[in-house]
Amino acid sequence: MAGAPGTSTMRAALVGIDFGAGDFAASLDELSLLAKSAGADPVSTITAKRSSPDPAYYVGSGKADEIGQAVLADKIEIVIFNHALSPAQQRNLERKLNVRVVDRTSLILDIFAQRAKTNEGKLQVELAQLQHLATRLIRGWTHLERQKGGIGLRGPGETQLETDRRLIGERVKMLRTRLAKLRKQHETQRRARGRNKTFSVSLVGYTNAGKSTLFNTLTKAGVYVANQLFATLDTTSRRLYLGDEVGNVVVSDTVGFVRELPHQLVAAFRATLEETIHADLLLHVVDGSSPVRNEQIEQVNEVLREIGADHVPQILVWNKIDAAGLEPGVERDEYDKISRVFISAQSGAGLDLLRGAIAEAATAGPELPEFALEREELELGLAPSSPSVGPH
Repeated sequence: MAGAPGTSTMRAALVGIDFGAGDFAASLDELSLLAKSAGADPVSTITAKRSSPDPAYYVGSGKADEIGQAVLADKIEIVIFNHALSPAQQRNLERKLNVRVVDRTSLILDIFAQRAKTNEGKLQVELAQLQHLATRLIRGWTHLERQKGGIGLRGPGETQLETDRRLIGERVKMLRTRLAKLRKQHETQRRARGRNKTFSVSLVGYTNAGKSTLFNTLTKAGVYVANQLFATLDTTSRRLYLGDEVGNVVVSDTVGFVRELPHQLVAAFRATLEETIHADLLLHVVDGSSPVRNEQIEQVNEVLREIGADHVPQILVWNKIDAAGLEPGVERDEYDKISRVFISAQSGAGLDLLRGAIAEAATAGPELPEFALEREELELGLAPSSPSVGPH
């Protein structure tokens, strides 16, 4: 196995199984981007069609042999699956292939661990990793299995496992306490913003849609931008002046979403993602040049539903129009509210239209009175008085 991430590039084989659902090619392209973002070099890709996963190897023993041949032929150091593997499947594959095997969840967690910059981001990633590890403890202790024979070995083995479980449990509890404190600090800052009547805007969108480029162009913030998945992990907020009538608004850049985002991450990053729940307006940034943009829009809306932000007014920002061969413009819905703005964050085309759209939303006040009421009830811990509004 190669060194730690960032020190050298590991030669990787990607494995994807087509179960006949969704855009398989786009999913594999995304896995390749994820692998590169983690510091791997995808030198071979192995695919297969199945109706359901194999209990032992996920791919079936014949396909596992094929992967084994590729590992030897291409000097593969790591095999990356585009799926969530069970602890048993991961262990069986590693024994058969004699290289490290990671699944999609572990890969995303690894990228998050590399990218987290703030103290809060690091705490959130560690919590997610420990929760993921805790599900794998039962089958993970190969050092115990290597002990053969001898009366009484079972006892110490169980003790070791219980000790590790307890240590992980204690660490998880400590991380949750520290994150809860940070959450309270965020709440205090948000209340202060609320008292100052500052209109808040959150950028959301599929990872690599161009949120950070747009954030930098709008606010001159200098946030790290790269053609990578999850280049941004930590929420950054900046003020944006929109003329005398509107004054300052607060714009926040958030972590990008991705299909099948591990639930541990959604839970761990709740404090970061809460910026979106409490925003007055969401700018949902879409890669207008992506052939699977509609699927990506739905994936983002699904995460927004999961974190309780699906009630926040939303404008679709159709980015990368230069790559898509489109012109800057604005679309309105049947109520004459701006629903979509066509821009290029890279070239700056259409940004004046976007600033105008934010200003219009800021001066229009709440979209519907029940939104504000429902949000207040949620903050006070009360049940909403009316059903929350679903996706359109």
